[in-house]
Amino acid sequence: MLRLVLITVVLLSLAVPAAAHHGWSGYDSSKEMTLTGTIREAGYEHPHGYVRLEAGGKIWVVVLAPPTRMVNRGLPRADLRPGASATVVGYPNRTDPDELRAERITVAGKTTELR
Repeated sequence: MLRLVLITVVLLSLAVPAAAHHGWSGYDSSKEMTLTGTIREAGYEHPHGYVRLEAGGKIWVVVLAPPTRMVNRGLPRADLRPGASATVVGYPNRTDPDELRAERITVAGKTTELR
């Protein structure tokens, strides 16, 4: 019985991260957008980093790449500090009008490709 419980716990723990990750089909790749604004908040976490970018009179949630990819491409956590100016090129979420999936981000004059 204990063995069955342990197997169930392991399988459930593997399913939770998979359920948390979303696919990119929820974003409209036919509507590329460019936003320039001020980073109000940043998260450098898995499965994807994010910034809350104040641009165009509202706060956008901008979904970035995983932290390991951002580090490997030269975008450290320190660059995504609140108050920094950023330009993001990406695609809007089909159902959430305040969310954008970033293809690239420019911070402090340096552009980082995220995909």
